[in-house]
Amino acid sequence: MRIRTFPVFLAFLAMGFADAVGPFVSLAKDEFQLSNAVASMIPFVGLSMFGILSIPVGLVQDRKGKKFVLMSGLLVALLGLMNAAFGLDSFGRFLVTILLMGAGAAILQVAGNPIMRDVSAEGKYARNLSLAQFVKAIGSLSGPMIPVIAAKYYGADWKVIFPIYTVALLVAVLAVAGLKVDERRSSEKAATFASCLALLKNPYVLAMVMAIFFYVGAEVSVSAGIPMYLKERFGIDINKVGLLGTGLFFTALTIGRFSGGVILTWMKPRKFFMVTCALSILGLAGLFVPNQTVAVASFFVVGLGFANIFPLVFSIAVDSMPEHTNALSGLMVTAIVGGAILPPLMGLVADRTSVQTSFLVPLAAILYITWTSILKPAAQAK
Repeated sequence: MRIRTFPVFLAFLAMGFADAVGPFVSLAKDEFQLSNAVASMIPFVGLSMFGILSIPVGLVQDRKGKKFVLMSGLLVALLGLMNAAFGLDSFGRFLVTILLMGAGAAILQVAGNPIMRDVSAEGKYARNLSLAQFVKAIGSLSGPMIPVIAAKYYGADWKVIFPIYTVALLVAVLAVAGLKVDERRSSEKAATFASCLALLKNPYVLAMVMAIFFYVGAEVSVSAGIPMYLKERFGIDINKVGLLGTGLFFTALTIGRFSGGVILTWMKPRKFFMVTCALSILGLAGLFVPNQTVAVASFFVVGLGFANIFPLVFSIAVDSMPEHTNALSGLMVTAIVGGAILPPLMGLVADRTSVQTSFLVPLAAILYITWTSILKPAAQAK
């Protein structure tokens, strides 16, 4: 059984590579001489694919199966990486890569969680899914760390990340191609556009879907803004040191996601949700303290706070209406498009004021999410 789960873990690792769109903002800004607003459109190109593809891919998955969809996501992402691996000579070509990486990640997200259930031993699904999120976080962490290591120790350009990712995707494709899986069919009626949209009439569902929208937007905004913040506020070189701030943020996300599973064995999800929101607010507020040490530490605190917001919102919403799991899942994954909307807004604020002031955008998003943490679940809201 462990052999059967290994290819799926590799798919989750590849899913995490798409989170590099955040660190790519500052690197592409310098490489192609872009304004803050234009550079912040990079996440929009990739993450808009979640809004476009999530529900349609889910419908295809009902007919073609999870392995087919999982393999399709890997191949789409691989095509995008190969486009950059063999020469990245223009901003347009770079955007094509980001578009295909985003599309691949969206497809993988739809198939990844349910197929893990199919390859897991009885009673091991929750554990394997938590571990898969940890593996995905490692993929996310590689985005800011590989360029720094390549530049510092090998004198290599940041674009070396693309051939490295290409090799990793090739390994994942080969592993998934050989995967044998007996797919379990859900007894629940498949989600449709109509069933998903109908749920938005429920105020609680709408609030929780918007919480996912604003959370992903806040996470991408923070990861993209860290290097520019450190450069503007403290004159730190983005290529050599700046991305380490992003790396610290993703390290905190990784630690937080691993420890979150442990904490949730003795703390109720709703209470933990409030704690993570408070920690996120504390970290973002620290960015307005005029001290470099406090600022860097704050990015770590933000990462710890952000780490479990997505799975908490997702699970609390689904547990409140288990009879609508498919439709809720479709809405939640579609809401990841928030990562395409908030970063350009943050970029506009940065251009008109300062990068530091632009962090009010993710702070406002977290304040909204904090409000949702005290809402009563739909099942209780009579």
